[in-house]
Amino acid sequence: MSVSRRLLATALVATAAFGLAACGPDDSSDQGAGTATATAAPATGAPTAAPATGSARPAPSGKPAQSGKPTDGAPEGFCTSAPLPAGQKWIDVQKGTSATALVYKETKDACGVDDVAHEAVGPDKTAQFATTVKGHLRSVVAAPKDVNAADLAKHINECIATPGNQKGFYPCSSGVYTVAIDASGKVTEMWERPSS
Repeated sequence: MSVSRRLLATALVATAAFGLAACGPDDSSDQGAGTATATAAPATGAPTAAPATGSARPAPSGKPAQSGKPTDGAPEGFCTSAPLPAGQKWIDVQKGTSATALVYKETKDACGVDDVAHEAVGPDKTAQFATTVKGHLRSVVAAPKDVNAADLAKHINECIATPGNQKGFYPCSSGVYTVAIDASGKVTEMWERPSS
């Protein structure tokens, strides 16, 4: 056997050994009972992550939470948002918005495949915009865009009227935002969470 054939044979044996090692036993707690653990059901969607502060980097959101769960009962995927700075929270915009006020629902974390999802909960709430409110629009199909209150309201209203619209003032995402609220309860800044 030539040297190159021996190297090839050695490489094939090593590859097979690594492949078998990867198929080793499951380390789950069910193993002691002598039963194999079933695999999780396939995921159905992917949702979101928390932006930081002024430079905010929202992640995808608004997709359905996944349906699969591991057999040990623990939730699968990303289920808890990173804490936001004081005065900030996740919201889901619900109705048409003016350049002076915002209508929204609070959100709760939900498990997602790629990131944490934010599900709208509770009654509609209204918050006034501060006169100096800043909007930060984010999309997976367009460059980020910083806007004033009028353009923020225009974008929100277009996306409520036609969710998923990619041709309006700015491409629509999920309607999930992080908002900064001052001591008087006014919205001073909003970061859109992009989703595909």
